[in-house]
Amino acid sequence: MRLAIVCSWLNQYGGAERVLEVLHGLFPDAPFYTSIYRPERLPAHFRQWDIRVSPLDRVPLARQHPGLFLGSFPQAFESMDLRGFDVILSVTSAFAHGVITSARARHVCYCLTPTRFLWDYHGYVERERLGKVARTLLAPRLVRLRQWDQLAAGRVDRFVAISRTVQERIAKYYRRDSDIIYPPVAVDADVQPAEPADYYLVVSRLVPYKRIDLAVRAFTELGKPLVVVGDGRDRRALEQVAGSSVTFRGYVDEATKRDLMRHCRALVFPGEEDFGLTPVEAMALGRPVIAYGRGGSRDTLVDGATGVFFDEPTIESLKKAVQRFEGISFDGRRLIEHAQRFDQAVFGERIAAVLEKAAGETRE
Repeated sequence: MRLAIVCSWLNQYGGAERVLEVLHGLFPDAPFYTSIYRPERLPAHFRQWDIRVSPLDRVPLARQHPGLFLGSFPQAFESMDLRGFDVILSVTSAFAHGVITSARARHVCYCLTPTRFLWDYHGYVERERLGKVARTLLAPRLVRLRQWDQLAAGRVDRFVAISRTVQERIAKYYRRDSDIIYPPVAVDADVQPAEPADYYLVVSRLVPYKRIDLAVRAFTELGKPLVVVGDGRDRRALEQVAGSSVTFRGYVDEATKRDLMRHCRALVFPGEEDFGLTPVEAMALGRPVIAYGRGGSRDTLVDGATGVFFDEPTIESLKKAVQRFEGISFDGRRLIEHAQRFDQAVFGERIAAVLEKAAGETRE
């Protein structure tokens, strides 16, 4: 099977890039096609990959300010020469599914979500706190981009969603069926649950839509210790509203993060995510999760068994969930067993089966 992997962009390190790392491990000979690439903002090992960029990558300021070039991304992906590949795997939340493949090739789209700023414009504007000027510039561009996005979805032979939430969006916006394969998390079945220390934990980029403000304000009002790991443009504002029970650690290395996670009372996950890798990482270390009960959390958590949900994105709802959590006993071993459903090995087997099937369907 001659495989090419296409991703929307490579300009930061997050959940999508962690999926790409696993895919590279599974298919080390597959090249990666993308629109723009900023190696300095990614782990060093990405520089060893076969990464092929679009002409947009050479346009001044496109790497640094991609939002200014939204209208150029469709052309960037349509210009990619994917001849010679049997299977194209696009991993995308924007634009990458729009590549044009040969008549004989099969295109599988691993959809992280239909593009948020196209299909959830008002929610996107609110989450990102876009100013009036940005909204004025953005809105007129979206009509044609939505039309292009739907046409691009028609080029995909098979959609695979990362969660039920994303599956529902694919059905609504693209009118397409999809299977679900959950994103991969490294789960060590032999890890031993640790006794928790007296703190709760947030691990996240500190950006508006993650809703870390809910956690900071709730734990400030409760007077309970909360450790916040991560950084981002919201950090200063969060520090200003945080009480003495909240500690900001900034970015930490992977070993420190895992140690903090392994010994926390619970991971707090206050935002709505399409899937959410971090809660699974916490469960894989034997720790429960307090999460907003929307989005991917509904796929990964069992209320009362692996954590607790709060139903409204409010401080009071989260405070009540923390209080309910403290009245429940959780079995660390059961949490680890539950997390194994999302292990990298499970992901690898399922995505490989989809791609092998696609390879067998290539047109002569």
